[in-house]
Amino acid sequence: MSGHSKWATIKHKKGALDAKRGKAFTRLIKEITIAAKAGGDPDGNPRLRTAVAAAKAENMPADNIKRAIQRGTGELPGAIYEEITFEGYGPGGVAIIVDTTTDNRNRTVSEVRHAFSKNGGNLGESGSVRFMFTKKGVIAVPKSAANEERLMNIVLEAGGEDLNDEGDTWEILTDPASFEAVAQAVRDAKIETVMSEITMVASTYTKLEGSAASQMIRLLEALEDHDDVQNVYSNFDMDAKQLEEVAG
Repeated sequence: MSGHSKWATIKHKKGALDAKRGKAFTRLIKEITIAAKAGGDPDGNPRLRTAVAAAKAENMPADNIKRAIQRGTGELPGAIYEEITFEGYGPGGVAIIVDTTTDNRNRTVSEVRHAFSKNGGNLGESGSVRFMFTKKGVIAVPKSAANEERLMNIVLEAGGEDLNDEGDTWEILTDPASFEAVAQAVRDAKIETVMSEITMVASTYTKLEGSAASQMIRLLEALEDHDDVQNVYSNFDMDAKQLEEVAG
């Protein structure tokens, strides 16, 4: 499994995602606001539909969702956000993409650059690593929740692309356009998931060990803890046991 998927799964097990629910709300509100600029009707705006579904999955109150949409469409006043994507390298030459949404470009550029340099990384030019990633839907299912044959049948019938054996979990891959249908099919089958999101999947991975692995986790945490950061994608990989140790 990619380091990104392992990292997301371990954070879930540790309860880190629940502990940061307030931060998750902030990120989702920004995403809804940005998405709603293209239209406030989720039925006709796929990005907004995905953002609203993610917010509901986090049990965000309906009024919060409605106000975020209204700020995006201009019906309510609010901060003016812009999106900035950074590309760079982490310890060991790991490729990293960082999506941000900010109301202060200079601040965000400075602080993201500092997070990279402080943790063994450096920013690159636009396009320097993006070619290594493809947007995919990824759903991680504990092996205890479903057997391979049953899950494969559900995934293929719903339009999924592949099912991979990743140790303790099955990793479902989908085209972004099929993600919602596959995720709904898994939910309808009452199958537990530990991660379900549209993400950037790397074509190749860089294995990290020892101090480089620990430094990479520190860089990931520094970026993900930043208020303006929406998503972090990377092509790092490491042994699952070691990842749990350095993440602990």
